[in-house]
Amino acid sequence: MLKPSVQLRLGQNLTMTPQLQQAIRLLQLSTLELQAQIQETLETNPMLEAVEGTEADQETASEEPREQEQAETSEAAEAAEAAAETEGNADGSQEQIPDELPVDSNWDDIYDVPPSSAGQSDHDGRDLFENQTGPSESLHEHLMWQVHLSSMSERDRAIALTIIDSINEDGYLAEPIEQIHAALATDREMDLELDEVEAVLNMVQHLDPVGVGARDLAECLTLQLAQFPEDTPWLAEARALAREHLDALGARDYKGVQRRLGLDDGELQQVIALIQTLNPRPGGLISSSSPEYIIPDVFVRKREGRWQVELNPEIAPRLRVNPLYASFVRRADSSQDNTYMRNSLQEARWFIKSLQSRNETLLRVGTAIVEHQRAFLEYGDEAMKPLVLRDIAEQLEMHESTISRVTTQKFMHTPRGIYEFKYFFSSHVGTADGGECSATAIRAMIRKLVAEEPQGKPMSDSKIAQVLVDRGIHVARRTVAKYREAMSIPPSNERKRLV
Repeated sequence: MLKPSVQLRLGQNLTMTPQLQQAIRLLQLSTLELQAQIQETLETNPMLEAVEGTEADQETASEEPREQEQAETSEAAEAAEAAAETEGNADGSQEQIPDELPVDSNWDDIYDVPPSSAGQSDHDGRDLFENQTGPSESLHEHLMWQVHLSSMSERDRAIALTIIDSINEDGYLAEPIEQIHAALATDREMDLELDEVEAVLNMVQHLDPVGVGARDLAECLTLQLAQFPEDTPWLAEARALAREHLDALGARDYKGVQRRLGLDDGELQQVIALIQTLNPRPGGLISSSSPEYIIPDVFVRKREGRWQVELNPEIAPRLRVNPLYASFVRRADSSQDNTYMRNSLQEARWFIKSLQSRNETLLRVGTAIVEHQRAFLEYGDEAMKPLVLRDIAEQLEMHESTISRVTTQKFMHTPRGIYEFKYFFSSHVGTADGGECSATAIRAMIRKLVAEEPQGKPMSDSKIAQVLVDRGIHVARRTVAKYREAMSIPPSNERKRLV
């Protein structure tokens, strides 16, 4: 027979508290995502406020307010307000606006405007040289704007708009002209011929940017060459090359192209140089996307012979608990309003603590990375040392998942440029003397070998692998091919150039 009983058991389990969940979530946010999260929290939590001033002011403001300090602050504020009002009445700045003013008078003629301080911008602190424009118009909008300004019939305008809808972002016609003709005849019930659609396409191809609406690369380059003056050197040869021998040029069959066009090496170089001035993607000139700026999380500077890591103070505003609202919280009151304020106060303190924990972890990981990759900062990519997440995790006594969150979408500003934290982590390859060489250093060596190779006789992957072996780095040909493809370097048969 079963009967209920009471038993006592001891055990351990891991519980994710709300504070820990919030700290982990903030840790994996990028700089832009963190700024958005802070702004959202400032708008939803009345206990939080942004602070401007020195670090000492922030530390003083973060302390728990007292009733006496509030009274002194209130009295000081009232005194300052009264003094400002008295001063305003004394200098005449509060006088009434005249009822009648001359027609051609300006505000400066009636009232004194204080000059702006030197070095201070009149645009809310923004850099005048920074591009403040929003996203520009898309390629389709740019083409439709030109069509609506053109003097054409409504019938031709309808055909032109349908053609524009079939143009992709690169500026090429993505659908066959026969399919566009069939769609117009079916959807709009137009009685039109294919030649009429071809004529309207020719009109679209003469819009800006030059070369838009082309059906292939050869037509795109031919349309652009048609805009050159007739006295341009090597124009006729360039048109013939773009129209008839573009495939041979892409295959690096320079001898065949020379034979067909009757040119020598120097003349073919001049023709190819003219072709290279053209844009194979004319639609890229009209972009609707706004530039994305990378905000570094830490700065790395060398001071007195030592590399130092500092947090970027501009990535997030400094926060504190609002002292006025915090004073309204009563400990013994269990009303709904007081409970809401008490919960908001606790959430504000958790949020500030989570931000501090994020900054401390970010600084510790950045410092550890710089200590391992000091040679890279001194000598460049070829001196990069092998490094994995486990190395940093063991040094800082953290879990690898924490290091992975810290290094994702976090950027480091160094004298050599801005790099993501993950850039400094790479696998290793053994060397002849028993040491290790990082994959980043091997990629830098491959890039340097390709840049210094003879243009007329590029190095194959096997040759590059042999050069690396001669330098004491044991790497296979397929590994060289993998690294070369990762750096978007074409194979040797596509890197061949005229001498």
